[in-house]
Amino acid sequence: MIAMLHFHWFRELAQWKFCLVVIATFLVVGVGGQMAVRPLLRRWFGDREYNEIVGHYLSAFGVLYGITLGLISVAAWENFGDVEGKVSAEAAAAASLYRNVDCYPEPFRTQLTGLLRDYTRHVIDVSWQEMQQGIIPSSSHTYIAKFQKILVSFEPANEAQIALHHESLYRFTGLFEARRLRIDCVEWRLPTILWALVLIGSFMSFMLTWLIVAENRLLHDVLTGIMAILLGLLIFFLVTLDLPFEGSNSVGPDSLELVFEQVMTPR
Repeated sequence: MIAMLHFHWFRELAQWKFCLVVIATFLVVGVGGQMAVRPLLRRWFGDREYNEIVGHYLSAFGVLYGITLGLISVAAWENFGDVEGKVSAEAAAAASLYRNVDCYPEPFRTQLTGLLRDYTRHVIDVSWQEMQQGIIPSSSHTYIAKFQKILVSFEPANEAQIALHHESLYRFTGLFEARRLRIDCVEWRLPTILWALVLIGSFMSFMLTWLIVAENRLLHDVLTGIMAILLGLLIFFLVTLDLPFEGSNSVGPDSLELVFEQVMTPR
């Protein structure tokens, strides 16, 4: 399971298919393990029922594991939202910078606005495809380097241009920083030790349900199956948020696309 998370093979599956794979895996482990262990319980622990003892431990374990899983889920969700915020910040920085350089005299105006349009289009069409595959994009840096070289070569001729140029340099720094923060999020994931904790905790939950002696075996299997489905959905939720730029529910370039269409496209 952990190896699956690191090799990103699930990005080739539709989101609903991957969800079914996770749920099916948990159902097989939970219900299948219960059926395999059930005949061995009397041999291990005798004929006496001990459901009350197991129930106390299952309740205590469920509270501790539920709190842990909830905190991890909240942290993953907050990080996902933070990544979306970084993308929006980069789009806002690009829009502000474009409006500034659009006021420069020629030929700087044409050169700078053209490079900024090309950079934004490249990020949307090329860099995002690379990030969805877990690849850190680097080709867009060429546009940033050319833009910086032209921008710093501009020499203001009056007070208005001095103020405009100073603001443009500030906006360019903001764009560069926002781009760097976005790229840093490409390989963000929960630490392996947390995934080990989540998966081992799920298995231990199943182990406690396996120790219950039930007269109605069908009901016992159905209840364990329901718990397996819930745990599978929670793990699927974590996996989806764990890699914010991968999968059909990933962070998209919508903010940049909107800026390109509404601000950078010549009317």
